[in-house]
Formats: sequence, structure tokens, C-alpha cells
Amino acid sequence: MSGSRTGRPPVQGAAKRPPAQRLPRESPVQRACTRARKAWDRPLTAYYLILGGSVLIIVLGLVMVYSASQITALQMSLPGSYFFRKQLLAAVIGGLLLFAASRMPVKLHRALAYPILAGAVFLMALVQVPGIGMAVNGNQNWISLGGSFQIQPSEFGKLALVLWGADLIARKQEKRLLTQWKHMLVPLVPVAFLLLGLIMLGGDMGTAIILTAILFGLLWLAGAPTRLFAGVLTIATLIGGVLIKTSPNRMARLACIGATEPKAGVADCWQAVHGIYALASGGLFGSGLGASVEKWGQLPEAHTDFIFAVTGEELGLAGTLSVLALFAALGYAGIRVAGRTEDPFVRYAAGGVTTWITAQAVVNIGAVLGLLPIAGVPLPLFSYGGSALLPTMFAIGLLIAFARDEPAARAALAMRQPRFGRKRAGGSGGERGPRRWNTMRRRASAARSSGER
Repeated sequence: MSGSRTGRPPVQGAAKRPPAQRLPRESPVQRACTRARKAWDRPLTAYYLILGGSVLIIVLGLVMVYSASQITALQMSLPGSYFFRKQLLAAVIGGLLLFAASRMPVKLHRALAYPILAGAVFLMALVQVPGIGMAVNGNQNWISLGGSFQIQPSEFGKLALVLWGADLIARKQEKRLLTQWKHMLVPLVPVAFLLLGLIMLGGDMGTAIILTAILFGLLWLAGAPTRLFAGVLTIATLIGGVLIKTSPNRMARLACIGATEPKAGVADCWQAVHGIYALASGGLFGSGLGASVEKWGQLPEAHTDFIFAVTGEELGLAGTLSVLALFAALGYAGIRVAGRTEDPFVRYAAGGVTTWITAQAVVNIGAVLGLLPIAGVPLPLFSYGGSALLPTMFAIGLLIAFARDEPAARAALAMRQPRFGRKRAGGSGGERGPRRWNTMRRRASAARSSGER
């Protein structure tokens, strides 16, 4: 007898589902890479990298300036914190400039391009006037402001070239004139050569190299043809070769590349060799903050051009790699801002600032490592020197403003509201919703109202 005892038809078994295919599990390394990739793609990544990286470089630079400059200040019969206090004052003023630049609209940045260029050219010409200009370490590129305060106008020439060059190329791109090589070069290259000429009158080859790098960066971003780019590069190389060949001091610095021992009759190798000694004696984690031996008179310019060597001696390989990582993050963020924007001026200005800071860091660190000739340029945001710190911090403010102005970043910032005192959207018209209380107060009010009923 078929069927169940209850008389109901037997329940047919459900069809078996095929076993689900298990996805391969990600390893911890793959999971970390995925999370890092998502973090890099967030809208505010460039903003945080520029702001956080620059602040960390400045703070670490202040610490190292205080450590590296104490002996030099005492040898000059000055208080041990003399150079640190001047650098701290410059950092505070630079912070105000950074904040102001980060809040300025793009139109105001473009409007400031021509006044900054005119002011920089005037001050750089004023350096050559006898009785006004000052010579420091053989270079006539300083103006005394009274007392111990001096200014180096050529540092502001870098900022002027970035802003004015970016505005000029953006205007020509809007008029579709960049397809003609004459509009590509004129008047950008002549004005840049004017700045280079004023700098070279004072003998500052290092600053001229950085200014040349900014010029090439702007031409590259503007899409200069390879032949045109190579032609300008060839001319600049020939001029640089002549200037190096005709200067015994520059030839001696060129001969000291890779030197590990002081050469007989070549005094310039002393600084390069002792910079290598400082890095070599630091080891993995350094001898400790303030425990440098080379800063006791063996290493010239320990708190300015060769502060990276003192950092390697006191903080070791870990400290120097941290500084390199911060500059790499800053460079990546600048390239990202320049690559994601649709505004031509923002693209050229962000690319110019990134080229400026990256090229100057490479020239300084390369000289300390013995890979490049000593050019006499400070490490951006890190070395002692208010004239170099102020325009560089203003340029960092430019990058912050551009990073905030990205459409995705602007939307992400608009969604953010203060955590405390937020209002709920309620009612209609101009009525405001009730204040958002915490969970305990909501529960208490609910209990009281239910008891009254």
C-alpha cells in the first residue's frame, strides 16, 4: 500500500543545490594592500597627505635645527637656542601665510601672480645695489633688514615663477595658443632667463638650478614638443657647463662627487666627506637626539645645507628614511592634485610647486649623500632659513587650497558637520529641528512622557 498512514501523498524531497564555489581567501598581505588601495583612492587623501606631511616635516625640522645649531650658536657667543627661536618665529609667520593661502580662492591666487613677480624682480635687482645687498658665503644675494634679520629675494623668485608661469600658460591654453612654439616659449622663457640672470649675478648656482627645474616642469606640463623641450634643455646645459667651467669653486665641488676622504689641496671636499662620516656613524637608529659629533665644528653648515647629515647621525637610517617618505608622500599628493583637476591654472601651479619642492629636496639630499655636487640649497621646510621657509609654506598652502577645491574633496568636506551641536532637519521653512541629545537623555524623556500618560 503506497502513501503515508495519514493518507497524504508523500512529500518529495527538494532538489539538491550544487555546492557553492568558495572564493579563495585573501592573505593578510592582500587584505592590507586592498585596504591601502581604497585609502589612497579616497577624495581627501591628497589633502591629508599635504597637510600632515608638511606639518611633520616642519616640526621635525625645528627639532633638528635646535639640535644641530646649538654648537654653532655657542661658538658665535650666542644663546644655544638662538637659531631655533628665529626658525620658530619664521615657522609661525609661515603658518599664517599657509593658512591664508589655503583659504584664498583660485582667482585671488591668479591675481597675485603679477604683483609677486614684480616684487621679486625688484628685490632681486636691489640685491646688486652697493650698500643694500649683502654677500654671504661668497654669494651676493641677501638684503639686510636690520639687526640679525636678512632676506634672500631669490627664494621668492621661485614662488613668483610658479604663479606667474601657471597663470600665463593657463591663459594661452584657454585661447588655444599653445600649439604654436612661439607662444609656448614667449614670454615664459625670457622672464625665467631674467630671473636666472639676476640670480647668477650674485653667484648662486644652486637657486638657479631649482629655478631651471621649475621652468622645465612648466614646459613639460604645458605639453612642449620633445624637440622644443630638448632644445631648451641643451641651451641650459651649455650655459650651466660654461658657468661651472669658468669657476674654480664649482669645479672643485664637481670633483668631490663620491669622495670618501678629504683630497689634498681641495678644501671643498671637507664638507662632503664629513657629511658622509655623519651618515655612516648613525647606524640604524642613530646615536641619539643631540648626540652628534660632527656638528662640533667638523661639519660646516650643519643646521642649513647639511642638516640631513646630522639627522642621519642622530636618528640613524630610520630617521632619514622617515624624512624621505614624508617628501615622497608630499610629491605624490602634489602630482595627484595636478592630475585630477580640470582647471588649467591649478594643474600648472600644483605641478610647478611639486617640481620645486621635489627637485630642491633631491639636489640637497643628493649632495649630502655624495651623489651630486654641493649646490648650497636648503632642504625644503626642514633646514634653517626663514627666507626659504616662508615662500615654501605659502606654496604648501596653495597645494592645500587646490586639494580642497577638487569636486570630490569639496563634496566630502561639505558632508562633514560639527559633531557637537548638530541640528536635526525637521519642520518646514525656517523651522529648526530639536537638538540631538545622547541616548540616555532620549530614554529618560521617553520614560517620563509615558508615565505622565
